[in-house]
Amino acid sequence: MAARTAGVTEAKTQDMYIEWDLASDFGHVVEDAAISAARTMGQGDRDGSDQAAVQAMRAAFQKMRIAGNIVIGEGERDEAPMLYIGEKVGQSPPPGIEYPAVDIAVDPLEGTNLCATGAANSIAVLAASEAGGLLHAPDCYMEKIIAGPACKDALDIDAPVKYNLKAIAHCHDRDVKDLVIMVLDRPRHQTLIDQIRSTGARIRLIGDGDLSAGIAAAVRGVGVDAVMGTGGAPEGVITAAALRCLGGEMVARLVVNTPELEERVAKMGIKDPKRIYTAKDLAPGHQIVFAACGVTDGALLKGVRFFGEGARTHTLVMSYASKKVQFVDTVHMFREPGRRGVRLY
Repeated sequence: MAARTAGVTEAKTQDMYIEWDLASDFGHVVEDAAISAARTMGQGDRDGSDQAAVQAMRAAFQKMRIAGNIVIGEGERDEAPMLYIGEKVGQSPPPGIEYPAVDIAVDPLEGTNLCATGAANSIAVLAASEAGGLLHAPDCYMEKIIAGPACKDALDIDAPVKYNLKAIAHCHDRDVKDLVIMVLDRPRHQTLIDQIRSTGARIRLIGDGDLSAGIAAAVRGVGVDAVMGTGGAPEGVITAAALRCLGGEMVARLVVNTPELEERVAKMGIKDPKRIYTAKDLAPGHQIVFAACGVTDGALLKGVRFFGEGARTHTLVMSYASKKVQFVDTVHMFREPGRRGVRLY
């Protein structure tokens, strides 16, 4: 690796390689997954949609010059076709060459039900960092409060709902009644929903996709002030990686409520299952890359659009160290254009 950039250490070269050279490659990975999943959109086969995304993402990883390690995936054991925790991805390097070690968290198709029904906000998504830069979270629930950069140090996961809403409103210099809080529409959230409504704040209920909702909360102009409730812990880590790039705020805690979960959490190296995490705790890396591609149209990203010769994708790629947030609109040509050429608009 030292040969890539003269005059810098091997460790520094690896950091630069992850941050600069790999960001666009990770964008290609989520684009391939999104295109494959989008071909199944609206067919009512959630497992088929997920499998299409997984297979495309795995194939795309194998083209990358990385020593990739899946730290958050579709499962905790080697069960095809899942990208499982501990799976190694990337090209085999030539003799004498070492590719950079990269930890990767994936959700090949966030919102499988959304894709299967043709609903909005389904995405293909991943986060990557240098080795050790992402928490190895078990597949369990996680309590979360997510908000934008203005709410830094203002959230308290143990405080009453009304306290957090007042704090968020204060940070945004507005009244609580002007807030929009996004919540997963689940029976377990009925008490939370009642408490939010009692303050006068408005609620946007979503059927799936709390990961994309968390990202939206950190982007100005989307119309979401915070996300509250209990969702998946793996999705929480990927969201945290995005929030590190965006400067967003997050507090979270694992829901460990069975002996089996306690044992699993301990095996994954988590010593305090009741610990309250911030975005930096969940994604502590210094070289973080986040990439997402729309499968169906959503608040942040357009879905895949097919035309005669190919497809058009809308991708979000972010990197922490360089502070870059890029929206990439790409036309993928699967064959030579016809006599009328390519229609871009």
